[in-house]
Amino acid sequence: MAWFALYLLSLLWATAGTSTQSRSSCSVPSAQEPLVNGIQVLMENSVTSSAYPNPSILIAMNLAGAYNLKAQKLLTYQLMSSDTNDLTIGQLGLTIMALTSSCRDPGDKVSILQRQMENWAPSSPNAEASAFYGPSLAILALCQKNSEATLPIAVRFAKTLLANSSPFNVDTGAMATLALTCMYNKIPVGSEEGYRALFGQVLKAIVENISTKIKDNGIIGDIYSTGLAMQALSVTPQPPKKEWNCMKTMDMILNEIKQGKFHNPMSIAQILPSLKGKTYLDVPQVTCSPDHEVQPTLPSQPGPGPTSTSNITVIYTINNQLRGVELLFNKTINVSVKSGSVLLVVLEEAQRKNPMFKFETTMTSWGLVVSSINNIAENVNHKTYWQFLSGITPLNEGVADYIPFNHEHITANFTQY
Repeated sequence: MAWFALYLLSLLWATAGTSTQSRSSCSVPSAQEPLVNGIQVLMENSVTSSAYPNPSILIAMNLAGAYNLKAQKLLTYQLMSSDTNDLTIGQLGLTIMALTSSCRDPGDKVSILQRQMENWAPSSPNAEASAFYGPSLAILALCQKNSEATLPIAVRFAKTLLANSSPFNVDTGAMATLALTCMYNKIPVGSEEGYRALFGQVLKAIVENISTKIKDNGIIGDIYSTGLAMQALSVTPQPPKKEWNCMKTMDMILNEIKQGKFHNPMSIAQILPSLKGKTYLDVPQVTCSPDHEVQPTLPSQPGPGPTSTSNITVIYTINNQLRGVELLFNKTINVSVKSGSVLLVVLEEAQRKNPMFKFETTMTSWGLVVSSINNIAENVNHKTYWQFLSGITPLNEGVADYIPFNHEHITANFTQY
């Protein structure tokens, strides 16, 4: 999915022993394991005392088996001391799962989340699909701690999903599938069979929608939504009519890793569990033991090549044509930067040359996001944001990750969703 959708999900962040189906027919070939180890090390090395404390990274580390125990302990400590008042419903759900996967007691975070979900309701009868991402995380976390107490919340959530007709979203669908599969697998003995029928009905509809997003090459949605979709399709009790070729998806993801597409720590955190044959349903089964720090087998890295000093020119446009926003503008500038520079460098150079290109960023679990340009700031209440495009194609990487090419036309367009 496009970068903004990933960012929006970060704003909203949002079973019994048969939690994950056998992956014997869909696993990473031994020859490719160093590739997976390499991105895991890259993800773990992103954990520092000054970095954004990302619970998704800790979950991935614990499901995969952490290599960097110092990073694991640091991130666990940061999340244990996090202030629940600063967290959204989805962030709190992820934090509870992260601490559970570290065999730590989340304390009052569980009861706080349960109260929040008891009072949760979508903003409108046809809220955007992404608005259900955070609540899905919350239900999954609560299901793993006390499924019986979560049952009324999950029933109301499932009925709301059935009634909603907003456009489908792969990430939200995958997370809702994981949450409702957990509930489906943990319906208390003797409970009404109608619960299982309700969850099954919703799961069937969601999974069918996910299956429509499976491309011929195996990617589900886009490469960054594929990891969660793989988890969902591997555990759902309601498989789609369209057969999913897991190995084709696995091969395509491994090829994308070779191409360097997975360097953002959050993107690695979402794909790593599937590469290790795990899903978020495995969080309660993680075994915590005082293992030694293990140095993984990594792919051999080529020696550094000659450093290029050549420059490229990037055409950069900032555009705001939204009526009701106080300042309309469309301004283009040519920016020269070193070849291989990320888009953030282009923005910084444009700002240096012309104060009209002034911008501000916000740190999220996906990295830096541009929140304001030329004093026009995004506004969740107004559903506005800065969307970056190459030509007419939305970028699926952030400004700190995307590398422009020579004479590429990058547009930052103030957009309403």
